Amino acid sequence: MTTTALLEVVAMMRRLRAECGWKAAQTHRTLARHLLEETYELLEAIEAGQDAELREELGDVLLQVLFHAAIAEEQGRFDLEDVAAGLRDKLLHRNPHVFGDLVETDPARINDAWEQAKATEKQRTDPWEGIALALPALSRAAKVLDRQERAGLRTTPRPAPGPEAELGDQLLALVAQARSSGIDPEQALRDAVRRTRD
Repeated sequence: MTTTALLEVVAMMRRLRAECGWKAAQTHRTLARHLLEETYELLEAIEAGQDAELREELGDVLLQVLFHAAIAEEQGRFDLEDVAAGLRDKLLHRNPHVFGDLVETDPARINDAWEQAKATEKQRTDPWEGIALALPALSRAAKVLDRQERAGLRTTPRPAPGPEAELGDQLLALVAQARSSGIDPEQALRDAVRRTRD
């Protein structure tokens, strides 16, 4: 791998921000929906299993990263180098089994070590802190249940009246069942929806 193309697109983004009215007008906020759309298109390409689509959609997500880094650089807040350095430091700290002294090969224990390192970095005391509100409901439910379980907290909701609350409880129970079976509930539902179209 060479960095030539990457350096070229970084330079192109700077030029586009300077010379293209639409691109110059964009902000982190106006680009948020584009990042979300590109992320979902990337997920679709992954599910399709086509390398050409996957490569293209990865490029579109990279474009969003470059866009946001360019905006921050113009504002004097940080640049792409800072983003890369932060990622490098995170990978070093959260992977002691590769870059440090920890000897571990079990994927579950490696994930536990990652989560522990992350919690230490972020100095989180609340198990729900850092769970994005914007996550899709099934993914958010799975993450909340995982954090509650790790913290030794109750994983069943408080009772609430009405059919909507009852359905919510049933959905949460299905998410818990999926987790205990090692199934990603979001992926399982996406697959089921796709099977209704096929």
